[in-house]
Amino acid sequence: MRAQRLHMRLEPAAGVAQIVQEICGVQAQVAPAASLALRARSSGLAATDVTRAQMQERSVVRTWGPRGTLHLLATKDLDWLLPLLGPVFIAASRRRYAELGLDEDTLERGVRAIRAVLASQGPLARDELVEQLAGRGIRVEGQARPYLLSHAALKGYICYGPDRGAEPTYVLLSDWINRELASPGEPAHVELARRYLKAYAPAAPNDQAAWSGMPVSPIRAAWQEIADELVEVEGTAAPAWMLKSQAAWLDESIAPAPIVRLLPSFDTYLLGYQNRDLVVPKQFAKRINAGGGMLRPAVLVDGYVIGTWKSQQKKQHLDVIVEPFNPLEPKAYPGLEAEVLDMARFLGVQSALRVVEPL
Repeated sequence: MRAQRLHMRLEPAAGVAQIVQEICGVQAQVAPAASLALRARSSGLAATDVTRAQMQERSVVRTWGPRGTLHLLATKDLDWLLPLLGPVFIAASRRRYAELGLDEDTLERGVRAIRAVLASQGPLARDELVEQLAGRGIRVEGQARPYLLSHAALKGYICYGPDRGAEPTYVLLSDWINRELASPGEPAHVELARRYLKAYAPAAPNDQAAWSGMPVSPIRAAWQEIADELVEVEGTAAPAWMLKSQAAWLDESIAPAPIVRLLPSFDTYLLGYQNRDLVVPKQFAKRINAGGGMLRPAVLVDGYVIGTWKSQQKKQHLDVIVEPFNPLEPKAYPGLEAEVLDMARFLGVQSALRVVEPL
């Protein structure tokens, strides 16, 4: 929890870019959920701060990252992270590209056309951009459309830009952040290993492979390069490691009151490992992930998922409905109520908590 910034909020407040960088990015296929993931890891941030970091400061960028999925990534990390991850996911998508009619020639012509269109007319929504591509002889339909755009993003050419209401737009990455990406280097594998361990340890190489979407072989090699910085720890069925610099955390006293966090859907706390057995009871696993790649919002108490939650917002009022797996212990209520109040503060609304007793 501490590595994921989900521990007690006793440290000085951190900005959006710092939090995103410390936890190696925030999954952002659902933009409001990414914003709430930052709330759970911060002290005093508001939703408007997240928007400002993306749109005005541009200290974080929404683009394709770990696992080939949309993330908020720290702008200063793009230089090494995109060249490291991009080729992995492009190679993994070759068969799907072919199935969608995106052969090498079409991909190359498509990327050139995307860059030219956005250079002269961006920002553009997806339908607008696809229409412009058709005018240049690049016709893509169905799933070929997002695959071509994600390909251009993984190459480091485009990213998400300003929103038009609820619809995002695309821009040239070099225009949006006003700089070109540096060339990839071998140390990027080592840097990612350190970053992952700092944010997710105790963990093992297979966990980093599941989180990042990269092959496990270069990950094991990177871990070997920093072996003198690691310490093996006990507590799970399989060996796990953490950075020696964080080992002192293990000797700290336990918080006197339960630490409660409301995690949004697709929270990175549940995406950082090969499986979720350590934090989600197996008999309730399908309540969190019923299939289809969906991860429901989770109620976290002292690191363990004890239920799910959902919200209903009407104008300026937010109802937070908690559905625990088992009857909620009385000592968890103060922390839960504090989380609901903080979410309301973050969103700038009024709130109410309702706990649905399990059957």
